[in-house]
Amino acid sequence: MEKLGELEEGAAETKIKCDPLSEPGDVRHSETNEIAEKNDNSTVAGESEIKSVIASATNEKGTIDEDTDENKDKVGKRQKSVKNSEEISRVVQCQRETESLLSRLHLKDNYQQKLTPADFLEIGPPVKQHHETSEKDLAHTFLQRLMMLDHRARYIPVKEDSTEESHSKHVQMFDNIDTEESDIDALFNTSPDTDQIKQTHVHPMDVQMAVFHCSDSFLRQNMIAKLSQCQYALPLLVPDPLTMDIECPLWIFRQIRKSWKLTDNSNVVKDNSNVVKDNSNVVTTKSMPICKAETPMVSFFRFGSVSLSKSQLMNTLINDRHSTFFHRNCPGSTKSRYLMDGVAEIAWYCPAGKPNDAFTDCIAFCNLHGDALSSEKQRDILIEKASVNVVLLPTLEKGHKSMTIISALLKSPKPLICLIVDNVSVAVEMKPGKYKMGLKDRNQSDVCEELKGIIRKLLSRPYLAFQLETMASVSGIRVDEDDKVCQTGKSAASQILDLLQEMDISVIEDKFLPCQGQLWHEWCRKNKELFCLKGQIEKEKCKKQQELKQIRQKQCGTSYSELMQLFSENLQSLPSNEKMYFLKWIGILLDDFSTDDLSVILHKYDEKWSEVLALKKKHDKSDQLKIKQTELEEISAKLQSATFGLEHIFREMGQIYEAHASLMRDAWAKTGEMNWSKYPELAAELMISGHPMELMDGDAGHVPLTWITSLLDEVIKKLGDQRVFVLSVLGIQSSGKSTMLNAMFGLQFAVSAGRCTKGAFMQLVKVSKEMQKDFKFDYVLVVDTEGLRALELAGSTTLHHDNELATFVIGLGNMTLINIFGENPAEMQDVLQIAVQAFMRMKMVKLSPSCVFVHQNVTDIAAAEKNMEGKRRLQEKLDKMAKLAAEEEVCDAECFSDVIAFDVQKDVKYFAQLWEGSPPMAPPNPGYSESIQELKHIILSKASKSNGMALSEFKSSIRDLWNALLNEHFVFSFKNTHEIAVYRKLEAQYGKWTWALRSAMLTIENQLHNRIENGKLEKVEHSYLLKEMNNSCEEVEKAMRTYFDDDGDKEMLVQWRGRFESKLKEFHDELVKGVKRKLEEVIQQKNACKKLDDKKTEFENKLLQKSKELAHELKDKAKDEKELEKQFNSVWNVWVTELTEGTPAIKDIDIQEDVFSILKDLGIEWSLINDRKSCGRYKNISKIGDYLDYVTLTKHQDLRNKSQQSQDIERENKDTREQGRAARAWGTFTKIFGFGSTKPEIEHHDSRSAFPHAEQQLIRSLINNVEKQSIAIINSKPVAARGYSTTYLHEVANNVKEKMKEFESKSKTYALKNEFKVDLLLYVCNIAGNRLVESHNKFKMNNDVLTHLESKKMQYYSIFGSLCKGNSSAVVLGELICSKLKVSTVQAVYHKTAIDLAGEMKCSFPPFSGNKLNLEKHVLQSLAEQEDFDSYINYIRQPRKQVESFIKEAVKKYIFTEHNDKALGILKKNAKVIGQLVSQALYTATEEVKTQGGDTDMWLEEFSSLLKDELTFVTNCCENFGDINNFDFLKEEIEKGLASIIEEMGSLSLRNMEEFRVRPDKILIDQLCKCCWVQCPFCKAICTNTLEGHGPDDHSVPFHRPSGISGWHFKDTVELCIDFCTTSVASDQRFRPSHDSKESIPYKQYRTGGPKYANWRITPDESKLTYWKWFICRFQKELEEYNGKKFQGRGEIPSEWKRHSKEEAIKSLDNMYNL
Repeated sequence: MEKLGELEEGAAETKIKCDPLSEPGDVRHSETNEIAEKNDNSTVAGESEIKSVIASATNEKGTIDEDTDENKDKVGKRQKSVKNSEEISRVVQCQRETESLLSRLHLKDNYQQKLTPADFLEIGPPVKQHHETSEKDLAHTFLQRLMMLDHRARYIPVKEDSTEESHSKHVQMFDNIDTEESDIDALFNTSPDTDQIKQTHVHPMDVQMAVFHCSDSFLRQNMIAKLSQCQYALPLLVPDPLTMDIECPLWIFRQIRKSWKLTDNSNVVKDNSNVVKDNSNVVTTKSMPICKAETPMVSFFRFGSVSLSKSQLMNTLINDRHSTFFHRNCPGSTKSRYLMDGVAEIAWYCPAGKPNDAFTDCIAFCNLHGDALSSEKQRDILIEKASVNVVLLPTLEKGHKSMTIISALLKSPKPLICLIVDNVSVAVEMKPGKYKMGLKDRNQSDVCEELKGIIRKLLSRPYLAFQLETMASVSGIRVDEDDKVCQTGKSAASQILDLLQEMDISVIEDKFLPCQGQLWHEWCRKNKELFCLKGQIEKEKCKKQQELKQIRQKQCGTSYSELMQLFSENLQSLPSNEKMYFLKWIGILLDDFSTDDLSVILHKYDEKWSEVLALKKKHDKSDQLKIKQTELEEISAKLQSATFGLEHIFREMGQIYEAHASLMRDAWAKTGEMNWSKYPELAAELMISGHPMELMDGDAGHVPLTWITSLLDEVIKKLGDQRVFVLSVLGIQSSGKSTMLNAMFGLQFAVSAGRCTKGAFMQLVKVSKEMQKDFKFDYVLVVDTEGLRALELAGSTTLHHDNELATFVIGLGNMTLINIFGENPAEMQDVLQIAVQAFMRMKMVKLSPSCVFVHQNVTDIAAAEKNMEGKRRLQEKLDKMAKLAAEEEVCDAECFSDVIAFDVQKDVKYFAQLWEGSPPMAPPNPGYSESIQELKHIILSKASKSNGMALSEFKSSIRDLWNALLNEHFVFSFKNTHEIAVYRKLEAQYGKWTWALRSAMLTIENQLHNRIENGKLEKVEHSYLLKEMNNSCEEVEKAMRTYFDDDGDKEMLVQWRGRFESKLKEFHDELVKGVKRKLEEVIQQKNACKKLDDKKTEFENKLLQKSKELAHELKDKAKDEKELEKQFNSVWNVWVTELTEGTPAIKDIDIQEDVFSILKDLGIEWSLINDRKSCGRYKNISKIGDYLDYVTLTKHQDLRNKSQQSQDIERENKDTREQGRAARAWGTFTKIFGFGSTKPEIEHHDSRSAFPHAEQQLIRSLINNVEKQSIAIINSKPVAARGYSTTYLHEVANNVKEKMKEFESKSKTYALKNEFKVDLLLYVCNIAGNRLVESHNKFKMNNDVLTHLESKKMQYYSIFGSLCKGNSSAVVLGELICSKLKVSTVQAVYHKTAIDLAGEMKCSFPPFSGNKLNLEKHVLQSLAEQEDFDSYINYIRQPRKQVESFIKEAVKKYIFTEHNDKALGILKKNAKVIGQLVSQALYTATEEVKTQGGDTDMWLEEFSSLLKDELTFVTNCCENFGDINNFDFLKEEIEKGLASIIEEMGSLSLRNMEEFRVRPDKILIDQLCKCCWVQCPFCKAICTNTLEGHGPDDHSVPFHRPSGISGWHFKDTVELCIDFCTTSVASDQRFRPSHDSKESIPYKQYRTGGPKYANWRITPDESKLTYWKWFICRFQKELEEYNGKKFQGRGEIPSEWKRHSKEEAIKSLDNMYNL
């Protein structure tokens, strides 16, 4: 076959012109081709000949008279002369015409590379409704408008090439003289006297057929389905435009269903029908796939050329107000068409069961376009298949070639109606079943009615029924379903359907899809029960979880039925195209399979419902009504199970996957079975290709989170984490939601009345490339939902289900369409109430979707006044609903605009009714299509302003919303994990920004500290610090702006921007103030020690002078080293004694003695002090659990305890007697549970004399507070600068005494024992004393002259030795300088290394490189690895201390073991850098002095100035060297010593770093511990917010702990509580905010318990974290001993907890961090 691309370009210029008065296409191409055969290339000359022949054959009526003798002769001769080349010429001509047509429509490339549904399943430019379209856009515009159910798609105006031409016709202008005669001549002039003959626009049916030929089978199917909805005729037999082979596209009819109503007076109910009695008639509703329908068929043919339009006549029979068949008088019709001749179209008349129906049964009408003589094969097929044949023909002479066919038809037993166009006779039955009727001068309406009567009469007799499927067996034609790919798909699907044959549809799911039936529904029920536990929560939870696991095991055991095995194997093994056929066939065959059963059940349901209603009207209260209602419920249940489609198979896949994934099975056990882990990937491929996927199981009312998450993960793998705009739709059942979405986006959501959407489905729609520039997302993800108030969900659960569904889809969507159907106020109110409450919830959880209200099926939508009134009423209703919802959700809202941004003028769209007339024969209303387009424009306009969301965000939103909905209180339970993730990422960034500032400030601080020590700085200016920090600040601010402006989540980040900017500024200001304060303290200390420093300098200079003098005396003994050392030692002590005479030495302090003395001064007996000191218990006073031994209970408390015990015993006995009564049991539970609401009771406990939890915690708080206060007092004292004074310790002790006295005055139930008072004083004084000793030792080192001089002995011995050897002053000064540099360079290296190491660890060491939660995770991991109970207790009681300890240990481990090489590398690098700085300073100072002719003092000043910022170097001890004049020599001497220093620094040990002022662990503690340390009032979990003051945000932590860890227990028992507080807050249990609270508070209202509860956000998490379960089991004994209570009774540890290993516990921490 010749390819289109190889055809001649001139084909476009060789159009065959047809008779303008004939029905388009009535002139057969075969005949015109015969005329053109003289020139095979169809030259212009040949074309002229064709025109002349046609013109000569035209009679005065304008019709072609084919029966003239002249014509017969000409045609006969031509047929003989070109007989052998007729077919070739015809094919070539058709090829040229087709190529020309396709080129004009820009479809030439698509004839080979077919258009697919994917080409139209995307968001493209808006479709033009009322504008002319250019030919190149005609095909695409046609398809797009057709997909939107616009039946005017056939009549698209075509834009002319020239603006001077009219819109519809090519008007010729004559340049004649303007006279009356010339006007008359011009009027009747018929010659084409123009410069060029204009090309006519493309025939509308050529557009349709061109698109048909250029589409693949799936797009054809969609296209034909839409044509059917538009009530247009569909192609039944189609000639190939190139080969002329005949094709029957049976595949395209497979998805078409027709519904009609039969009217029968016999009152006989047919099988599988839904029967409704109407007076004496019986109206039977039938609905079935059109391929299966057995109906009569009336075929219409035309022989020859006739003046009457056959298609128009047929339209009057079917629907006289709609052009089912396109005819010559339709808009856009032209005199030439190329693709319709020989096409047989079919349409069905479907009666409505009304008296005015044209026919009482469904009838197929078939129309063969063109002259039937030219389409022999099609004609014969239709004649054979028809029940009645109708022929249009002119009066024929005997011998005409049509007579043979007419004669055969008359002889056939099949009914025949001959319509003779130029005959005036009335309808006559020539013989039984054979009618003739003249049409000339007849009123068309009369003809129509008469013809209807004849057809009705003929079909009242026995007739041959037509079934579309039988076309597959017709020989001589190609059936598209015979294609190999289609057959492969059908064969695979048929194997599955074969399994279902002879089975009751209601049991199919139980047998072949067992995972989604009772097991899945039971799993859903139990899973929801996890969120409303009662009794012993954790034990009950473990029990439920075990039951869930058992259900999953059962699912795994039954999961791989033969049906699923076949389905899965085909889905995985079939190539892409075959797979799509397979899925289509599965859907088609399953729909066919279930239709009949569904009809029967619906009929029974209607009958039973009618009976129930009748009994209710009679107010019948007998058992009969109950029986009927029970029967109705049974039928209803059967109705729900009777639907079986492709979505159920995919649902089964999801459940198989969930079952196996939950049990962590790696593969199937059976050989050859498919790997379940591939299911999400297979489903993802289908979703990407445009297949809708179930998001919420409508039958179970549950979201399969594991399946959906894995499915979306696979989509993300294949597409990337694309951004999507989520559009969801909500409305009353059967309100046209799915129809609207399908029309708007070309989707495939189920829409048939018997198969409404169950649950929620999602489908991806790609944004076209040309439109992506206008949007910030790549796809629109459409979520369609089951209707609210579904009949199947009748009962009390309906409202809850509706609210749940509405909240879910509204929360998911960036935009929600609220669909309101009709003008029924009650229905409207139901929808609005549900929607407004859902929007209210979104507002309260900080989600802000937009909404558009769609009001469908509104009459007279053009009336502006009515629309305004409707909008006003809608606004009023919304405001009213908002107030009601605000009351229910406890939210402040007065009107709907307080809930969501809403403009009633812009956000409400009125829709015309869908059908233009009454179904089933009514076409869609064009206004509906226009409304669809307008709504789409509104949606996309709003969407263009949205960033949408990433697919990963959508995935987390599903999980967040559903988990929150499982809880009773949505707002309370909602946890936005994406928002949490974004906030954590921001926290990590904040850590980087603050570190950048701290790092810069550390460098500045170090420089200024050196300046102060070098005496170069006497005052630190605040403005100077700000100036020095300016560059760093600007860089951080720029980084922050970039992050907030450019991050993909910037819309979410904006809520925190102001707060973080403020916090960063606060951090910077505090940093500056803190450094200024520290440096000022250094200056203050420097000034305080100035006299002493001067004295030190004086002494050192004297020592230097004495050393010179002694060296001069002993220079003869220079070679005897021992003698020199002996002489030096002998005079050294004399020198020191002489120099320090009169200067008192600073003594060491005896803190222990001072403590004893102070305590005795406070009136405490020495023996008690000694006893408490000896026992050592005071050292752990802050860690012990029970303080009962430290207190004396008052008499009142003892009596209360005894009374309580009595009440407990009495209550226990009474409760035992009434154990069966649930209400009393619950009341008892709330009374005895609740004392644990206060903070924990700890360590050893005598249950007979209970000491309240709250009091225990108050004592602990006292200890912690006085400890902090004492440390603050000591830190405020200038011990390091001025030395120790006993008054400092006195102040600490007095403060402790005052605090204890104040504490005792508030306690009325007990008194503190003296033992406690002494232990607390000893504990605090011990801490304070250690700090005082440390500070005093520093003071002594820096201020004791004797100590200072002793430290210089070796330095001066070295100078002495050098002088003895006769070295010059330059050599001696060089040695003296090097001795000073050795100390200061080492110090500088360590300081710089500490800062660098801290920076390296902050950036790359995992525990320190993230946010607070990341640090928390590593702390917990470290604790688990160590398994040290004391460390755990320290972490629980004093978390900051433990974290600081962790940081110190982690730094040690990093530096000395894990990254020792890296740390040493940093140390050596810094040593090298400092050495280079000193060398450069030496060179610069020397050159400067030489240039200016300076002296030693100048050199020293210049040298020290160059190093003032880098290291400490004081020159005031370098006098007596004025004789130096060779500074190059001095430089060389210093360089020699410096080389030695640098070499020694290469071997520096990192362990010495702890001795210096700047340490990496201290830097990191300052950085990482400046965060929130507030603990959960229930379980002591630490708030993980990185910001120290993060208001107004609540305190929160991803996972909490069992409250028993912190000592919570059941009131007046020794039973520790094992409940997680995150589980308790979702339960019905209660607690008491404090031990003396009279009223208990429900956990669900825990925020009302007081300030410490109000600022915590505790959301249910199902206590999933394994870590703390393992901890309790691992340290059960230790915890019981520490708390003095037991994990028993109601606090018994579930056995399931004991199965967790340490490895599992540590691994579970990843869940906490990755939440």
